[in-house]
Amino acid sequence: MQRRKFLKKTGLGASGLLSIPLLSAWNHQLPQTITQNTTKSKGPVVVCTWNFHNATSKAWEVLSSGGFALDAVEQGVRVEEADVNNQTVGKGGRPDRDGNVTLDACIMDKSGNCGSVVYLQNITHAISVARKVMEQTPHVMLAGKGAEKFAYQQGFSKENLLTEKSKKEWLQWKKESKYETIINIENHDTIGMLAIDKHGDISGACTTSGMAYKVGGRVGDSPIIGSGLFIDNEVGGATATGVGEEVIKTVGSFLIVELMRQGKSPLEACKEAVQRIVSKNKNYKDFQVGFLAINKQGETASYCIHPGFSYSKYDINGQSNNPSDSYVKS
Repeated sequence: MQRRKFLKKTGLGASGLLSIPLLSAWNHQLPQTITQNTTKSKGPVVVCTWNFHNATSKAWEVLSSGGFALDAVEQGVRVEEADVNNQTVGKGGRPDRDGNVTLDACIMDKSGNCGSVVYLQNITHAISVARKVMEQTPHVMLAGKGAEKFAYQQGFSKENLLTEKSKKEWLQWKKESKYETIINIENHDTIGMLAIDKHGDISGACTTSGMAYKVGGRVGDSPIIGSGLFIDNEVGGATATGVGEEVIKTVGSFLIVELMRQGKSPLEACKEAVQRIVSKNKNYKDFQVGFLAINKQGETASYCIHPGFSYSKYDINGQSNNPSDSYVKS
């Protein structure tokens, strides 16, 4: 498992903060298809952070039937929001230090319209609430109780997002309650998704339950337009995963799109975004950040700090899992 290798190589497995359930949560069978880091697709294409192949499959259903990119990314990430075995997104996500599961999400369309929710509780599909914010209000972002109240007004149902599995792990963590950020990939497997439809239009979505056992009220990069996600239909799109605090500091996704506007390839742009983070943080070996980008021509690429990140892709050639090149080689 790539995630296991990441933990071993960065020495995080010895921290004593990771339980066996935490490490085994992502013991899924990965497709064996591997493509080059930078690829170009003719026609519709969808990519997402990590090997969430069920999510790209759902998005591809929308795209292959002639649907719009905006619908594809929403439907795609909803798969992970509803998967209780995914403890970093949606229902079943690991709670904050107080035992509350709080969700962050944003969505952006071909015209630059966007919507976001932060610190949302009791609603599984944060991405769909974010879309409602975009389409039904004059605002971009709603937070906390206000976002939750708005969701109920829009017809969303109240649910208990804390599953027995996540609750059991949280109670185990509380025995030591080490108040420090647990930095590992299983902890913050944000799903960011980018798609181009048959019309050549681009949209993106990003959703997460954030870092496990975070301080109550913490918000990362995922719901912040320009940090966790950015789309410019004339240029391309980008999304991020990893330690959100570091992505916010460099407005990573916006930076990548602007670099592509200047003529850089998706791979070149992702590399520079990672190098910006590394150059500004002497402790870069202690955390992971990964970027994923797509340009208007359908070229896709990713780049990260440490080995272990990959992205799922679905286009007319089928589905593939694409390991990312990294700044730290081992």
